[in-house]
Formats: sequence, C-alpha cells, structure tokens
Amino acid sequence: MDVLSDVLAAMRAGQPYAGRSTCRAPWGVRFPAGDAACCHIVLQGGCTLIPATGSPTSMGVGDILFTGPRHAHTLVDQPGSPAIDFQPDKTSGYSVIELDIPGPGATTEMLCVCYTFDLVRQHPLLRALPPEIHLPARVGDHNALRATVDMLGTELHQPRSGTDAILPALIDMLLLHVLRAWLDDSDLRTDTGWATALTDPAVATALHHIHHEPENPWTVEELATRAGTSRATFAKRFTTAVGQPPLTYLTWWRMTIAARLLHRTDTPIHTIAHRCGYSSEYAFSKAFKREFGLPPNQYRRQRQPTTTRT
Repeated sequence: MDVLSDVLAAMRAGQPYAGRSTCRAPWGVRFPAGDAACCHIVLQGGCTLIPATGSPTSMGVGDILFTGPRHAHTLVDQPGSPAIDFQPDKTSGYSVIELDIPGPGATTEMLCVCYTFDLVRQHPLLRALPPEIHLPARVGDHNALRATVDMLGTELHQPRSGTDAILPALIDMLLLHVLRAWLDDSDLRTDTGWATALTDPAVATALHHIHHEPENPWTVEELATRAGTSRATFAKRFTTAVGQPPLTYLTWWRMTIAARLLHRTDTPIHTIAHRCGYSSEYAFSKAFKREFGLPPNQYRRQRQPTTTRT
C-alpha cells in the first residue's frame, strides 16, 4: 500500500472540480478558507498571490501554486486590483468550472483545480502541509508534473469521449505530483514532520506495514524489526516524524478506516471489526465509541445521506 495515495483516498470527500480561467486586467479572485485544496497553474500572462498572512508572491507562465485546506487566498493581476469571490456551482458529481473576467487590460489564463477533503477527521499529513507551495517553472524540474498539467489542460480545452472518467484521475495525479515535489524538494519543506515520515526509510517502512496490514497485531518491537532499527531508536524517530507513538497512530488509522467504511459502504460491522484488527465486534464497538463518542451503528446512521421520501 502506497501510504501517500492511501492517505489521500481516505481523506477525499466528494468529487474534485476544475476549469480554465481567462481573466483580463484589472481582475482578482478571492478563494475562501474552505475544505478544498487548490492548484493554480499559469498558462499565459501572470498574477500575484495575496495570502491571508504573509507577503505576496508573483507568478509567471508555467508556475504552479498549491494552497492547502482552510487557507484563504486571493489571486490578482496586481496588488490593489478589485476582486470577486470564487463561488463554484457544486453540483453532484464531477464539475468543470469556467471563469471569464472581462477587462481592458492584459490577459491571464490559468488552469484551476479544487480537491475537497473531509476535515472532520483530518489526517496529520494534511495538517503538516504549508499554506502555500509555489513551484516556479524551471526547465527540467518535475517533468511528470508538467506532463500531467498538459494532459489535464487538453482534456478541459477539448473534451472527448471518456473525458468525464479521465479528468478525476488526472486531478488525482496532479495533486500527488505536487505533494511529491514538496517531499522531494528540500527548498520547499523543513526536514521534520510528515516530510520526514515519508522519506525516512525506517519510519516509511513502518507506515507501509501499518497501512498494508492494519488488522495485524503489531507491537513496537515488531515494527522496529521490520524497520531495521532498535526499539528505542524506532519509537523516537516515528514519534518525532508522525507526531504520535507507533501504536497510537495504528489505533488512529484503524478507526479512520472503520469510519470510512461505515460512512461509504454497507460492510457489516463484524467484518469492519476484523479488518481493523479487533477479534470481536464488542471490542471494536467499545474502541470506536471511545474514539468517536458513538457506537458504530449509530455513527453509520448519522453519516448516511438523508433520503427524501415522497
């Protein structure tokens, strides 16, 4: 199990939406501090990022900007330009958002993607992300990311048979490549937290085993052996990187899997209990209630969408 992909799959909520924007100066767009991460790619012209806190950042052709959930920001042709609120029509299913702002000045074209997360039980990886990740266009950098941008732009500009199936996959690829760039580029991150967790061989190995076999009765000793370190060294490195001791994270991840299955599937509770490492439904229900304040069956009823009866 690829830990990064697994985390994003667990945290995804609803469908992503994307589109091409054409903005003519003077222009500005405000993005609220919602539950979506955004990617903005400049295709023509340029713009300036005005973050909620911090200094403005200039962006040129080929630059990519990632903004994490709950981080409001504004894009403008230049500081001081009037701005409108970004209010996409979030219909059910996949959405393509087109934005056209008229004006007498220079044109900026952008590719914009929004990817919604379930922040009720936010994974610590998401909390570790910086408010903004700016990837300037540099020849030879992040070639796979650039190729994904090209494919996504083509599908949005010239929809064809199969586009509805291709776009969500390309948006997933775009987000994963941006996060890879953050993990790989020491200029974009600090060598602490989840940036270390996914690149430290010992910690990453333990996370792989936890995610691949959450039902296994793991001990710190067994995880340390798999990671190739002593128990004390492993426990310290894991806790420092992940922010939780190994078995605390194991329990947290098991409960996250359980909540996802209860919310998104009709899997019987006894089956969920087994998949999450509990020998009995009673033990699982007790642990789940301790974590969420509700027994599994009540949690499932509350999280299921309401059906309108006629």
